[in-house]
Amino acid sequence: MSHTSYNDIAGWYDQYIRESPLYRGVFLPQFWDLLGDVEGQTVCDLACGQGWIARELARRGAHVTGIDLAENLLALAKRAEEQKPLGIVYLQGDAQNPQAFIKGSFDGLVCVLSLMDIADLQAVFQTMQRMLKPGGWLVFAITHPCFQAPHAQWITTDSGEVARVVRGYFKEGFWMTATPGGVRSRVGAHHRMLSTYLNALVAANFTLEQMLEPMATGERARQVPGDCEVPSLLLIRAHLL
Repeated sequence: MSHTSYNDIAGWYDQYIRESPLYRGVFLPQFWDLLGDVEGQTVCDLACGQGWIARELARRGAHVTGIDLAENLLALAKRAEEQKPLGIVYLQGDAQNPQAFIKGSFDGLVCVLSLMDIADLQAVFQTMQRMLKPGGWLVFAITHPCFQAPHAQWITTDSGEVARVVRGYFKEGFWMTATPGGVRSRVGAHHRMLSTYLNALVAANFTLEQMLEPMATGERARQVPGDCEVPSLLLIRAHLL
């Protein structure tokens, strides 16, 4: 199976995010609760994509800079800013290159559903460390590494209950799902153990504050009943020492 980039699927991905009940109904409510008040703060949306989070941050009073590598996604973000200006600055940049960014530029930083797409995790956390002011906060979200593993699948037990079967959790590396229709069947992901994420966070001088594992409700729960049994997403808040 060949793997593509977000640049190649920018239009499709934009529509997918707009329509997905997982992101709108499950992820966003808990994300904003975890984020808290951002009014007046300088915030970076790292790996901002088409700017869906950056725009809401700006609406909530933050001074926002969005950074992404995919020029086609940035074009969508810039077009939205031109149509409804919110004062967002969008820049093209590689989150794996810490030296490309100005030190101590931001009060806070968000990175939403992107770390799985990036090969060098430690470099990204070093970039975050560099960009934040001392004591700055970080909120990131990833697909849950314990349950969104390469060979994980839903099964129905003999009693009719939905269960998640996970194999290959300890084998880290790039993978793509064979199930069509989603993001991971197009761009794949870098699977890592939960401990790998947390150890990389600590190595970059961050302190963990809070973790959330949203349970599906509403339309997402009807679409994927198993998301009421195990979480698809993991949200983490930390601050820089």
